[in-house]
Amino acid sequence: MSLDDIIHISQIEREITPHPWVESQFIDSHEKHSCLTMTMSGVVIGYAIYNIIIDDAEILNIAVDSEYQNKGYGRHLLDYLISVVSKSAKRFFLEVRASNSNAIYLYEDVGFCSICVRKNYYQTALKTENAILMAMEL
Repeated sequence: MSLDDIIHISQIEREITPHPWVESQFIDSHEKHSCLTMTMSGVVIGYAIYNIIIDDAEILNIAVDSEYQNKGYGRHLLDYLISVVSKSAKRFFLEVRASNSNAIYLYEDVGFCSICVRKNYYQTALKTENAILMAMEL
Protein backbone atom coordinates (compact mmCIF):
# COMPACT_ATOMS: atom_id res chain seq x y z
CA MET A 1 0.00 0.00 0.00
CA SER A 2 1.29 3.43 -0.87
CA LEU A 3 0.06 6.78 0.40
CA ASP A 4 -1.32 7.42 -3.10
CA ASP A 5 -3.61 4.37 -2.66
CA ILE A 6 -5.35 5.89 0.36
CA ILE A 7 -7.71 8.03 -1.75
CA HIS A 8 -9.06 4.88 -3.46
CA ILE A 9 -9.08 2.88 -0.23
CA SER A 10 -11.03 5.59 1.57
CA GLN A 11 -13.58 5.63 -1.23
CA ILE A 12 -14.07 1.86 -0.99
CA GLU A 13 -14.34 2.14 2.80
CA ARG A 14 -17.02 4.85 2.59
CA GLU A 15 -19.09 2.80 0.14
CA ILE A 16 -19.13 -0.49 2.03
CA THR A 17 -18.77 0.31 5.72
CA PRO A 18 -21.52 1.74 7.98
CA HIS A 19 -18.95 3.62 10.10
CA PRO A 20 -15.91 4.01 7.82
CA TRP A 21 -12.36 4.87 8.71
CA VAL A 22 -11.34 8.34 7.53
CA GLU A 23 -8.25 9.09 5.44
CA SER A 24 -6.23 10.14 8.50
CA GLN A 25 -6.78 6.69 10.04
CA PHE A 26 -5.44 5.02 6.91
CA ILE A 27 -2.44 7.37 6.85
CA ASP A 28 -1.75 6.60 10.51
CA SER A 29 -2.06 2.85 9.83
CA HIS A 30 0.25 3.16 6.83
CA GLU A 31 2.91 4.49 9.20
CA LYS A 32 2.32 2.06 12.08
CA HIS A 33 1.01 -1.22 10.65
CA SER A 34 1.47 -3.58 7.75
CA CYS A 35 -0.75 -2.79 4.78
CA LEU A 36 -1.57 -4.62 1.55
CA THR A 37 -3.57 -3.66 -1.49
CA MET A 38 -5.16 -5.81 -4.15
CA THR A 39 -5.16 -4.18 -7.57
CA MET A 40 -6.65 -4.94 -10.94
CA SER A 41 -5.32 -3.10 -13.99
CA GLY A 42 -3.59 -0.66 -11.64
CA VAL A 43 -6.77 0.17 -9.68
CA VAL A 44 -7.13 -0.69 -5.99
CA ILE A 45 -10.01 -3.13 -5.50
CA GLY A 46 -9.18 -4.35 -2.00
CA TYR A 47 -6.95 -3.80 0.99
CA ALA A 48 -5.87 -5.31 4.28
CA ILE A 49 -4.31 -3.67 7.30
CA TYR A 50 -2.84 -5.95 9.90
CA ASN A 51 -0.51 -6.06 12.85
CA ILE A 52 1.83 -8.73 14.18
CA ILE A 53 2.91 -8.64 17.81
CA ILE A 54 5.15 -11.49 18.91
CA ASP A 55 3.20 -14.64 17.89
CA ASP A 56 -0.19 -13.00 17.30
CA ALA A 57 -1.48 -11.33 14.15
CA GLU A 58 -4.64 -9.26 13.93
CA ILE A 59 -6.62 -7.94 10.99
CA LEU A 60 -7.40 -4.31 11.71
CA ASN A 61 -9.29 -3.63 8.48
CA ILE A 62 -9.95 -5.66 5.36
CA ALA A 63 -12.31 -4.94 2.49
CA VAL A 64 -13.00 -5.46 -1.18
CA ASP A 65 -14.74 -2.94 -3.43
CA SER A 66 -18.46 -3.74 -3.67
CA GLU A 67 -18.16 -4.25 -7.45
CA TYR A 68 -15.74 -7.15 -6.83
CA GLN A 69 -17.48 -8.78 -3.85
CA ASN A 70 -18.87 -12.32 -4.07
CA LYS A 71 -16.48 -13.12 -6.94
CA GLY A 72 -13.63 -14.73 -4.99
CA TYR A 73 -11.44 -11.64 -4.60
CA GLY A 74 -11.99 -11.42 -0.85
CA ARG A 75 -11.00 -15.06 -0.42
CA HIS A 76 -7.91 -14.51 -2.55
CA LEU A 77 -6.90 -11.46 -0.48
CA LEU A 78 -7.53 -13.33 2.78
CA ASP A 79 -5.63 -16.44 1.63
CA TYR A 80 -2.68 -14.27 0.64
CA LEU A 81 -2.79 -12.45 3.97
CA ILE A 82 -2.85 -15.76 5.86
CA SER A 83 0.20 -16.96 3.91
CA VAL A 84 2.07 -13.75 4.77
CA VAL A 85 1.31 -13.70 8.50
CA SER A 86 1.80 -17.46 8.97
CA LYS A 87 5.53 -16.88 8.42
CA SER A 88 5.71 -14.76 11.59
CA ALA A 89 2.69 -15.54 13.77
CA LYS A 90 1.12 -18.58 15.41
CA ARG A 91 -2.40 -17.16 15.89
CA PHE A 92 -4.53 -14.84 13.80
CA PHE A 93 -7.40 -12.74 15.19
CA LEU A 94 -10.11 -10.49 13.78
CA GLU A 95 -13.39 -8.86 14.72
CA VAL A 96 -16.36 -8.92 12.37
CA ARG A 97 -19.77 -7.29 12.58
CA ALA A 98 -22.29 -9.83 13.85
CA SER A 99 -24.57 -8.89 10.93
CA ASN A 100 -21.90 -9.49 8.27
CA SER A 101 -22.91 -13.07 7.44
CA ASN A 102 -20.95 -13.18 4.15
CA ALA A 103 -17.70 -12.28 5.90
CA ILE A 104 -18.37 -14.67 8.78
CA TYR A 105 -18.96 -17.49 6.31
CA LEU A 106 -15.69 -16.69 4.52
CA TYR A 107 -13.70 -16.49 7.75
CA GLU A 108 -15.10 -19.80 8.99
CA ASP A 109 -14.48 -21.40 5.60
CA VAL A 110 -10.76 -20.55 5.71
CA GLY A 111 -10.39 -21.79 9.28
CA PHE A 112 -11.30 -19.00 11.71
CA CYS A 113 -13.44 -19.98 14.73
CA SER A 114 -15.67 -17.77 16.83
CA ILE A 115 -14.28 -17.10 20.31
CA CYS A 116 -16.70 -14.63 21.86
CA VAL A 117 -19.05 -11.73 21.23
CA ARG A 118 -17.94 -8.17 21.98
CA LYS A 119 -21.11 -6.30 22.90
CA ASN A 120 -21.70 -2.90 21.28
CA TYR A 121 -18.25 -2.96 19.66
CA TYR A 122 -19.10 -1.16 16.42
CA GLN A 123 -20.65 2.30 16.23
CA THR A 124 -22.97 3.42 13.48
CA ALA A 125 -24.75 6.73 13.09
CA LEU A 126 -27.83 5.46 14.94
CA LYS A 127 -26.81 2.47 17.04
CA THR A 128 -24.11 0.06 18.12
CA GLU A 129 -23.51 -3.44 16.85
CA ASN A 130 -21.88 -6.50 18.36
CA ALA A 131 -18.65 -7.91 17.01
CA ILE A 132 -17.67 -11.54 16.86
CA LEU A 133 -14.06 -12.15 17.83
CA MET A 134 -12.61 -14.90 15.68
CA ALA A 135 -9.24 -16.68 15.76
CA MET A 136 -7.23 -19.14 13.73
CA GLU A 137 -4.24 -21.23 14.74
CA LEU A 138 -1.56 -20.96 12.05
